[in-house]
Amino acid sequence: MADPCYLGWDFSTQQLKVIAVDEQLRVIYEDNVHFDKDLPEFKTQGGVYIHSDRLTVTSPVLMWVKALDMILEKMKSSGFNFSQVRALSGAGQQHGSVYWKKGSIQILKNASPELPLNQSLKACFSVSNSPIWMDSSTSSQCSALEKAVGGAQHLASITGSRAYERFTGNQIAKIYSQNPEVYMQTERISLVSSFAASLFLGYYAPIDYSDGSGMNLLQIWDKVWSASCLDACAPGLEEKLGCPAPSHTVLGPISPYYSQRYGFSPDCKIVAFTGDNPASLAGMRLQEGDIAISLGTSDTLFLWIQEPTPALEGHILCNPVDSQTYMALLCFKNGSLMRERIRDHCASGSWDEFSKALSSTVAGNSGNLGFYFDVMEITPEAVGIHRFNRDNQKASDFPKEVEIRALIEGQFMAKRIHAEKLGYKVSKYDK
Repeated sequence: MADPCYLGWDFSTQQLKVIAVDEQLRVIYEDNVHFDKDLPEFKTQGGVYIHSDRLTVTSPVLMWVKALDMILEKMKSSGFNFSQVRALSGAGQQHGSVYWKKGSIQILKNASPELPLNQSLKACFSVSNSPIWMDSSTSSQCSALEKAVGGAQHLASITGSRAYERFTGNQIAKIYSQNPEVYMQTERISLVSSFAASLFLGYYAPIDYSDGSGMNLLQIWDKVWSASCLDACAPGLEEKLGCPAPSHTVLGPISPYYSQRYGFSPDCKIVAFTGDNPASLAGMRLQEGDIAISLGTSDTLFLWIQEPTPALEGHILCNPVDSQTYMALLCFKNGSLMRERIRDHCASGSWDEFSKALSSTVAGNSGNLGFYFDVMEITPEAVGIHRFNRDNQKASDFPKEVEIRALIEGQFMAKRIHAEKLGYKVSKYDK
């Protein structure tokens, strides 16, 4: 009998990825489908459509389904033994939403194993292009939601975040206000994560607590939908969302479709999928007091928090590993691109020179401080380059090595300050 293994899926912005691990967490298979390259018929750029207003950003739902068909066929062609898979789970890009048309659950349940899934589901979505996390077209809906519940801080106290344009509640409110008939034709609204789990289950998977925390709809303390937030977004919304569930819930066995078409064991279990950010906290095995920093195009902080204090900046999400605790998420838009610009300007484009210049200056930068925002920052909402000398006076420029340390220290001080505002206690771990 084949050794057991487990599949992990990642429905991200630009590609669908799969990994198989054995019981010792050794990788035994991995593959991906790159949306632009492997599915050119959808004509996406970076996996998305940027609309003419430059604010609306969507992705075609059927592209995600077709990518799943494609990657499963690739696995089958490679000789992958699906019968050895005991369980699978995964992650989806946060804040994306999928709108299932009335009657779709019957089609999902009864999909023919003779057909690729995308052919069976091609008429199942009332919104063919899903709003995703890059969308920023819902400013008026955000204002209305905050006003309806008593202000931005009150909304953050309920849902963990003030109103954000990419958050799903505001996207639903936009669809309802602009296309009420499309909203009325919708029987279930999924996040990308619960949509992906639904494809494997053959029926609608619940939204998990952690990914649900990124919607401006979930009461993060009681783990139920907030009636005031739902009412502010659209009528009858609770029924369309279903009941949320803990992020580690075993949802049930895999749909017979996969057993018949690919040879999965009927006993293969589906564990709730979650958002990509909560999945990162779980995958890195953070524990209380731990902090993880991702230095990417945007810099992201993940924090495990016992007693959060929701603020106007940053996000508090339900912890995917422990439903009684929380995770904080801070995103800084001016991350690696800002570091690269200063590297190019001050260190001839060389990271080695950059590091040497950084090492040549003392911690604290002799009192010189800088904040560097090429584009409007998320945390805090600021733009421009702001330098201060040791006398706390504005400076127009710094020597190159001082500039480099000012950038690095300024970025990391901002991370610490905003983490503490959300309830992260740095001082007790300093000793």
